[in-house]
Amino acid sequence: MIALVVCTRWPVSGVDFATAKVARIREIVLPGFNSDAFPGMVPYPLLWRKGALASITAYWLVTRPRPMKPPCDLNAQSVPVQGEPSWRRSALLKDDVLLEFYFDDTRTAYDMFQRGLRVTGDGPCLGFRKPGEPYQWISYTEVAEQAQLLGSGLLEKGCQPNPEQFVGIFAQNRPEWIISELACYTYSMVVVPLYDTLGEEAMVHILNLAEISLVICDKEEKAVSLLVNKEKGVTSSLSCLVLFNACSDAIVERGKNCGVEIVQLAELLELGRHNLKDPMPPKPQDLAVVCFTSGTTGKPKGAMITHGNIASNTSSVIKILEGSFVMQKDDVSISYLPLAHMFERMIQVTMFCHGARVGFYQGDVSLLMDDIKTLKPTFFPVVPRLLNRIYDKIIGSVTSPLGRAIMHYAVRRKQAELCGGVVRNNSLWDRLVFNRIQANLGGNVRFILTASAPISPTVLSFLRATLGCLIFEGYGQTECTAGCTFSMPGDWSAGHVGAPLPCAMVKLVDIPDMNYYAKNGEGEICIRGPSVFRGYLKDKERTDEALDSDGWLHSGDVGQWLPNGTLRITDRKKHIFKLSQGEYIAPEKIENVYMRCVPVLQVFVHGDSLQSHLVAIVVPDPEVFTDWIKDKGIKGSFEELCRNQEVKKAVLEDMTTVGKEAGLKSFEQVKDLYLHSEMFSVSNGLLTPTLKSRRTDICRVFQEQIANMYRRTAK
Repeated sequence: MIALVVCTRWPVSGVDFATAKVARIREIVLPGFNSDAFPGMVPYPLLWRKGALASITAYWLVTRPRPMKPPCDLNAQSVPVQGEPSWRRSALLKDDVLLEFYFDDTRTAYDMFQRGLRVTGDGPCLGFRKPGEPYQWISYTEVAEQAQLLGSGLLEKGCQPNPEQFVGIFAQNRPEWIISELACYTYSMVVVPLYDTLGEEAMVHILNLAEISLVICDKEEKAVSLLVNKEKGVTSSLSCLVLFNACSDAIVERGKNCGVEIVQLAELLELGRHNLKDPMPPKPQDLAVVCFTSGTTGKPKGAMITHGNIASNTSSVIKILEGSFVMQKDDVSISYLPLAHMFERMIQVTMFCHGARVGFYQGDVSLLMDDIKTLKPTFFPVVPRLLNRIYDKIIGSVTSPLGRAIMHYAVRRKQAELCGGVVRNNSLWDRLVFNRIQANLGGNVRFILTASAPISPTVLSFLRATLGCLIFEGYGQTECTAGCTFSMPGDWSAGHVGAPLPCAMVKLVDIPDMNYYAKNGEGEICIRGPSVFRGYLKDKERTDEALDSDGWLHSGDVGQWLPNGTLRITDRKKHIFKLSQGEYIAPEKIENVYMRCVPVLQVFVHGDSLQSHLVAIVVPDPEVFTDWIKDKGIKGSFEELCRNQEVKKAVLEDMTTVGKEAGLKSFEQVKDLYLHSEMFSVSNGLLTPTLKSRRTDICRVFQEQIANMYRRTAK
């Protein structure tokens, strides 16, 4: 009885539990009891101590954190196929038959939304907000109705209900984007996402290659940019532009003069209402989206993704998480990563499949944290650059030696729990040290997924401890629909990207020029399975380069199998060059090492076959840089510090030290650097929309600084 009272009324209060609560136990269990009233009784301190100990033990047994049960043996997360150790599949599969769908009724992207509609009905689906206001929600029922109206309107404007009909969407993340996409899927049409950073030449190439006649835009400025090309006569197929917002009479007249009809979304919805057509859903083998990869050089390639590709990829993630993270209709994700790329799209399809919600940011990255605090997401998709900034902010916010000591001790204690499979945000350390950090992300996050680029093991392990939620890492590319490997629940080690998804087989093949051989567990990563794309639109040459005759997708990335069956990304095959002395350099590998330096936010490593060493363009992190350099006795504004030669020398020394610790060879270390005060970004053309460096453009922008560095180091 004592144990029952304690378990139901009191939280754990530490080592003084027994002495602090014994009086209260007496009041509850034996009200009015007074030993003085019974002079013949034996005193009972020993009895109470035993009772208190029993209470503590019972409470601990009931409330102790439970380790997550892994879905497979974490020492064997993948298994060889046909006896080939370099060719592996997920250990979650019973045999070599890969997973195509998880639910019998979800074999297309359209099916997945319909399942969410059945689960949630009039429940919230898409959220948006105005500055300083709470989120407003559009229900699943309303989204489905508007999609049917819009799709019917598109048919009235000449679109055909089949997978040969391509419709462009040129807009930022917002509810209308998803409604437009679902409208296309409702009538088996194909979505072609467009985005600002493609540039005029690439945009013209896409419109002509896909023969796009209708584009849906969010802003008048985007419609004008398309009209300009039509007026030049370089986009002959374009005949209709649909605008989310109201537009001026001037643009309507301008469109009429060059044979392009300008229609507002509201008008098209009303047209569809008066000409409503029954849905004509797609089949799994039908095209769903042609996703043009911006790349870093050359014209963009249009990756053809089918509904079956989407279904198998999302189903595989659901399969992996089925025992550890069950998505519910109350879950909510924040949408800010570009919808023009498959990572964000696959996240949203997965959310919709479970009847969960998606809230969109306001379109301004500077307001993202305010949107997150308002939305309070439970699911947070990220890219490593954002996690690096969160990490730097946390580290930079603790300035006193005592505070740092406490934080690092708390991190070690939480990491010890993680090693035991325990993930939680209600420990003593969470309440005392990490609660404010977690509150900055809304306080409800229980799942974070990072992809698109490697993340430092140090950063990943640190954030898993401080944020107290599941953080998974995935690896893949557009051509395999998004992911091909994924962290296994229960495995909270870092330095790898998990095991193959149930929809993919992964093998490593030899790269003799780089001294990588499959027999040693190293080589180029190749993927095969139902999530691998159909090829590049009207581009057989580049399709044949990517897909071999056996259907293997050659990724261009270099990987290594670890003893536990997980994959580690070690290098990049395509972005390599040779120094004048004949040494091969993989700059992305070196950049990932230098990103571990405290003052470094972004780094670009450059080399030349006519030079014997490397140089770098470094963007310091403004939130930690000034404090970091102040400790070295140097002061000034951020811009002044970037021009200071002593500061440059200090950063170079720090990078060299970190490089040595990471095992970089002497020829892999940069010999000079240029500190740049402006971040590489999508808007300034130095990052792709998936936040990868545009290497050719960075070389062009900084050609003078690079030339100066080589002149200095040649002396």
